[in-house]
Amino acid sequence: MNPVPVLVAPRRTPIGNAEHGFAELTTTDLAAPVLREVLSSLRGAGVTAEVDDVVLGNCLGPGGDPARIAALRAGLGVQVPGVTVDRQCGSGLDAVMQAAVRVRSGADELILAGGVESASTAPWRFWPPVADAEPVRYTRAPFAPQGFPDPDMGVAADDLARARGISRERQDAYAARSHTLAAAADFSAEIVPIGEVRRDERIRVGMTEARLARLRPSFGADGTATAGNSCGISDGAAVLAVTSESLAAGLPALRIVGAAVAGSDPAYPGLGPVPAIRKLLRRTGVDLAEIGIIEITEAFASVVLAVSDELGLDDAKLCPQGGAIAMGHPWGASGAILLVRLASQMLREGGPALGLAACAIGGGQGIAMLVERIA
Repeated sequence: MNPVPVLVAPRRTPIGNAEHGFAELTTTDLAAPVLREVLSSLRGAGVTAEVDDVVLGNCLGPGGDPARIAALRAGLGVQVPGVTVDRQCGSGLDAVMQAAVRVRSGADELILAGGVESASTAPWRFWPPVADAEPVRYTRAPFAPQGFPDPDMGVAADDLARARGISRERQDAYAARSHTLAAAADFSAEIVPIGEVRRDERIRVGMTEARLARLRPSFGADGTATAGNSCGISDGAAVLAVTSESLAAGLPALRIVGAAVAGSDPAYPGLGPVPAIRKLLRRTGVDLAEIGIIEITEAFASVVLAVSDELGLDDAKLCPQGGAIAMGHPWGASGAILLVRLASQMLREGGPALGLAACAIGGGQGIAMLVERIA
């Protein structure tokens, strides 16, 4: 019988606004302390198994395999390897999914997985790579080849709002909700302080729809996405231990019920979670109504609202402590942050039995994971 993969020791950094609290910190500086804290938590709980690998998602880092470099900096030992995953905004969730597959297969028994992003120190990129051509600086690589739509995410969010009839007022109302819920929550138990930064930097107490309504559109004069109802650019890291249910016996843990990735229309990347969630529910036989918490990366209010409309989600179950609009969206780490957030809410007394995490991905993809509280 194959081992059942579980998640234990969920930890994350505070989420920093780019060029602010973590302005000088690299992916290594952010990921290493969290890796160290997760391993320390395991050892303190009596888990003595060796770490088989470190798997971290990352989008815009310096290359050179940030997962391996962070593992070395964390002091895990030269014998612990590391591999870096890039599925853009779904990278952190994909890293955990890959680790879970390896644990389920029996090939490995303990992997530290998650994601990291340092937008503040990400290298500049230039195209075309031709010596005598005038270089043009881009903030990202293409998400799709020529012949396919490849909108920037903000433009795509505006397009999605127009296509689905999601008003500016509704987006601002959702953004105000995100800030209100996040401001009321206590995230301290899941956070590993980095230097003097001990809390998420973006959360605004007292954010209102009226304040948000004063902001101008960010991606075109006729758009509805603004700096207030979008996520902002962020730095941060999140890590969880992925191991077998038997090895984690007696520890607070989430069982991984299933995971799925799916492709979608590159013109509307925000809808990517829809086919991924539907695929996941088909695979697991779980009904959406059975799930107590649904965490979707709040890259843009229009994205979360469009997915919610399409699937008929219960508002009370959707990001019940706020999300990336309030807290920030460190791209490669965000999927793992969703799992940390689920763990904090599900493992408390009276927490729901089932939770779902999902991310929209540039270029038209979605990823989703279903987890279950171990009684």
